[in-house]
Amino acid sequence: MSESSTAPAVQRVDERQRYEILVDGRRAGLTAYRDRGEQRVFFHTEIDDAFAGRGLASELVGRALADVRASGKRIVPVCPYVAKYLKKHEEFTDLTDPVTPDVLRWLEGELG
Repeated sequence: MSESSTAPAVQRVDERQRYEILVDGRRAGLTAYRDRGEQRVFFHTEIDDAFAGRGLASELVGRALADVRASGKRIVPVCPYVAKYLKKHEEFTDLTDPVTPDVLRWLEGELG
């Protein structure tokens, strides 16, 4: 597989409640969220197999979390990948809220 010719782009897609990472205009992955008041609850991250091994998940989540900071919201890392990312990137500790049973019940209701 050849390397992409342009840098990956991350965009927030509000109507689908997710951030997407694009490589050469193709969606390579996403991290999905639901907003709960001032909290952005991340519950799923995936990278397409065709783009695996390039560090795209880390780039996607890092840029999504930076966007959360810029928007004044807080992070709730239900997604295991986002939780793992946060353990390695302490610069987001100040805006991270714990995953609680109340948040999990709320999320289950949101996702149906």
